Amino acid sequence: MPSPRARRRAHPSVRRPLFHVALAALVLVGGTSTGTVYMRAQAHDGGSAAVSSSASSSVPPPASASTAPGADVVTEGDSVEPVAAPEVDHDELLSAALADVTAGAAADGATVSVAVMDVVSGDSAVYGDARFDTASIVKTNILAALLLQAQEADRPLTAEERTYASAMIRSSDNASATALWKAIGQADGLDAANVRFGLTGTEGGDGLYWGLTQTTAADQLALLQQVFGDDDTSELSAASRAYVQELMGRIAVDQDWGVSAAASGSSASAFALKNGWLPRTATGLWDINSVGRVTVDGQEYLVAVVSNGNTTKARGISLVEAAARAAVSLFADTEDSADATATTNAATNS
Repeated sequence: MPSPRARRRAHPSVRRPLFHVALAALVLVGGTSTGTVYMRAQAHDGGSAAVSSSASSSVPPPASASTAPGADVVTEGDSVEPVAAPEVDHDELLSAALADVTAGAAADGATVSVAVMDVVSGDSAVYGDARFDTASIVKTNILAALLLQAQEADRPLTAEERTYASAMIRSSDNASATALWKAIGQADGLDAANVRFGLTGTEGGDGLYWGLTQTTAADQLALLQQVFGDDDTSELSAASRAYVQELMGRIAVDQDWGVSAAASGSSASAFALKNGWLPRTATGLWDINSVGRVTVDGQEYLVAVVSNGNTTKARGISLVEAAARAAVSLFADTEDSADATATTNAATNS
């Protein structure tokens, strides 16, 4: 990254035969709207004389200098206080990035909420704060709760639990999810684990209705941070995190949709996800959700998209995928712009 300090070499000394000046440093101090360039010459006797040149002068004004006459440019040995970067409202930018997506969803009567995080910078953004049915994305939460309980009991998962976990995450098997839902203590066990995980808007479903657990996009992003974070940010051990990541990275072929649409490349490491879909009996409309980690041009992002009111499963999937791509583009475009700015600044200050 280029240094925030802007430096520029002072003009070489010139001879002033009329004033018998042995050495004089010419310091460019800015230009006027008419193009006139003003300079101040400092002579050995302490005197100074203002001279001007035409707009066609071969001495260009430095990019780092003030344009107000009388202000010296920065020379070697001087320092400039770094200017603080302007505050960026990522939530507002995400809302703008999703404008077309949300407009299309509204036209269809659907609602969508999105949360995204740049893993390296830690910057994140959230669109919407409504609660949605989890459908099968709660299965990641169930497994995380099971692993946390096992850690507290200082025991590994049993062979049976591992069999259930694999089927529940990779193939979204409902019977396996019900077995592990019971194993963690159903909603009470899930809610207790979520207090540890920092999920504040998620509530386990009644009885055996784990798919009707209520959650927010922000909470799902917080859960992803538990799964894909590190020892400083996650309640899960490194071994527990690696286990969940491995299962989410080896989903069944027919589960490859949702946030994976935002990933670049076809390698197995390009994404790790869990999807959820649920047709509502009363309305015939669909809840379609997708959460996970995606890699775009070597950069990792955590993405959570939840939606309801979709007229068909296919339309819901299209909505979720469009939202995921728009969310990731928010940070990808910002980073491209930052890289371009850094390159320009480096060239200007060289």
